[in-house]
Amino acid sequence: MMWKAWAVHLLTASGAALALFAALAVSLHEWPTAFGLLGLALIVDAVDGPLARLLVVGDRLPWINGVVLDLVVDYTTYVFVPALMLIEGPLLSPPYGAIAGVGVALVGALYFADARMKTKASAFRGFPAVWNAVLFQLMVYKLPQPVTLLILALLALLTFMPVEFVHPVRVKRWRPLTLALTVVWAALALAALVADLSPPLPVTLAFALVNLYFALVGVVQQVTR
Repeated sequence: MMWKAWAVHLLTASGAALALFAALAVSLHEWPTAFGLLGLALIVDAVDGPLARLLVVGDRLPWINGVVLDLVVDYTTYVFVPALMLIEGPLLSPPYGAIAGVGVALVGALYFADARMKTKASAFRGFPAVWNAVLFQLMVYKLPQPVTLLILALLALLTFMPVEFVHPVRVKRWRPLTLALTVVWAALALAALVADLSPPLPVTLAFALVNLYFALVGVVQQVTR
């Protein structure tokens, strides 16, 4: 059974390989390819944890810390590659792209080292460094540069604030609605990806509304607890 535990760890580590190829796509300015690879990394991140718990991987390979491995991989896919996108991408002109990229890399590193990032209800305390999703949305919305900079600065600030953001699977309160909208989010993101990040207006509006739910639901649950 040990080989199954190794297989789960290799599955988690494959996210780093996906991040590597996503970074290569960024260097070539192949944005749909880069986001597609980050999407595959999200799927890996969604399934490796349940598999690890099902197979009791921690007991079978106690000398490999799956939590640390997951954090290392998540930093590359959630933070590092999106930071590179800010430098290489069309959202911000020089030197703002580089400044924003460095800011995201630094803020993301600090967040992943924060032992208080999860609440007792399994929500995230502070903006949870999902810069891959943020960059994807900004690429779809194509907002003016000052608005983009304002959004990035606000999210960086919220990283260190006691504001809660819902985990789409682990937070029990309103879980059926959150799970349903997670599926909708994935479908809309796929539609935007197929449309070369320029989907029809109805898709863009629906995507924005679903993202608004995820941006606010944690705060609503926090103040109505």
